[in-house]
Amino acid sequence: MIGSGEVTSIRSPRVKAVRQLARRSSRQRTRLFLAEGPQAVREALAWGQDAAPQDSDGARGVVTELFVTAEVRSRHDELTARAAAQGVPVLVVSGQVMAELAQTITPQGLLAVCRFIDVPLERLTAASPRLVVLLANVRDPGNAGTVLRTADAAGADGVVFSDASVDPYNSKCVRASAGSLFHLAVVAGSPLRQAAAALRGAGLQILAAEGGAVRELDELESDGVLGRPTAWLFGNEAWGLPADLLAAADQAVAVPIYGRAESLNLAAAAAVCLYASARARRG
Repeated sequence: MIGSGEVTSIRSPRVKAVRQLARRSSRQRTRLFLAEGPQAVREALAWGQDAAPQDSDGARGVVTELFVTAEVRSRHDELTARAAAQGVPVLVVSGQVMAELAQTITPQGLLAVCRFIDVPLERLTAASPRLVVLLANVRDPGNAGTVLRTADAAGADGVVFSDASVDPYNSKCVRASAGSLFHLAVVAGSPLRQAAAALRGAGLQILAAEGGAVRELDELESDGVLGRPTAWLFGNEAWGLPADLLAAADQAVAVPIYGRAESLNLAAAAAVCLYASARARRG
């Protein structure tokens, strides 16, 4: 249902309630988060079409509300029509209200309130995954979201955010994933050792990306190791993986540096590793 009139007051109780979702504590309490921009909204609505039953409030799927400016609504009327068809309330708001709700300097004029979509670790392991990402102590939301997007592009089955990593529903993480958050099985807040043990029990080897490792990625690729079901363990970009976390892996692997760069950042290293595994699987 598309509301009549335009919401123009930033003091509106509804606007205030949605603005609270910028805080992790509010997201955890309500189990709601924000997806901003046409790409994220499109993927959220697509997930809702085929992944969840109709709720008692008449809405289906992951999106519970959609906020849009009049200008953007005219450019993306197919998204507002799709939301309305799913029973999602669509509220037309002023630019000032959108600026209050959005988490970006230049709002894109379209923002969805979404239900949490993470799954239990057991559901991921029961699906016989062949390529998984484990994020250990990854605190930067932009890096985490980019890794999630890369995992999706490489055909991974899921991403596990350890209990010491950033919240996958952080607005910057959601934006950096560019809609991939809605494509993969995401496990949130799992203790790392528990996740590693469960994935190993599901038949995956644990490979830790570590710049100082003796074995290099090229060596594993030529030995056929990367063709096996694999969970890649990535650590904090500044700290790397401490000894106790490396002990949770079957082996540590270094991405070779052929030039003079000191290292690769987390997202770039993850892309190299995940695509090496994807290439080995396809081969």
